[in-house]
Amino acid sequence: MTRVPSGAAVEVTGLRKAFGDKVVLDGVDLEVASGTVFALLGPNGAGKTTAVRILSTLIRADGGQARVAGHDLVKEADEVRGAIGVTGQFSAVDDLLTGEENLVLMADLHHLGRAEGRRRTAELLDRFDLTDAARKVVSTYSGGMRRRLDLAMTLVGDPQVIFLDEPTTGLDPRSRRTMWETIRSLVASGVTIFLTTQYLDEADELADRIAVLDQGKVVAVGTAEELKRGLPGGHVRLRFADLTQVSAAAGLFQDATRDDDALTLEVPSDGGVRALRNLLDQLEREGIEVEDLSVHTPDLDDVFFALTGHPTAEKEAVR
Repeated sequence: MTRVPSGAAVEVTGLRKAFGDKVVLDGVDLEVASGTVFALLGPNGAGKTTAVRILSTLIRADGGQARVAGHDLVKEADEVRGAIGVTGQFSAVDDLLTGEENLVLMADLHHLGRAEGRRRTAELLDRFDLTDAARKVVSTYSGGMRRRLDLAMTLVGDPQVIFLDEPTTGLDPRSRRTMWETIRSLVASGVTIFLTTQYLDEADELADRIAVLDQGKVVAVGTAEELKRGLPGGHVRLRFADLTQVSAAAGLFQDATRDDDALTLEVPSDGGVRALRNLLDQLEREGIEVEDLSVHTPDLDDVFFALTGHPTAEKEAVR
């Protein structure tokens, strides 16, 4: 299969969607680089699932333009469908069929032919560690196995772009980690992942770039580190051998918070390399030795709360 050239796998400009009087997407602009993981975060009702449904051709936008895998979303909808895979919040597997039968059915729907369909099925069963359970009905599968099978079915068509809508909801920690490794391997093979998730640690762990959606608008875009450093509250914690050193350092940094009992000083900082280098250079010029140093920056939950007024991401009702 021919992959999308390096560049944007998804390009969205001015995307708009309303349901009655309720504006769900209000001029959304997004760009997702090929071969990366892009995470879309937002509180309940922010428009995440609506955006995924539009970009996967399930519903039409009211305005704006988008290209997915190099194809115009409206004018080349069939080409878009042929280049994407979609895994929703709930597994789309058939409980009455075996894992192997689910995959063979999907291969038939993709018109792969009997021999190629069998080959692809065996390959995906092996890739997702489902070979031993291949001939068991899916109703006997664990949650993690069902999600792996669901993703395997998405891959039957060898998609260039995969939309994953909360792929690890309800999974135990071990199954989540397995899914994360699967996502990483897909990206390493050149696949682009467009991810929505209610788990901020998941976005932090996987995403190359993150967009935060609130009330139908993109309120921030960047890497996890960029978003964290954009918030106040970050600091460098310095620990010294004695009070003399603490006092000397406190004289250099007037806005620092000192703790004489712990022999520490907290200096406001974004935690960036340049800021750390400047801080250490100042200490060295004054001959002040630091026993220990640690960097403390806001986490994604802090970012989410600051941008949306909500303490964490929540599930969006599916429209």
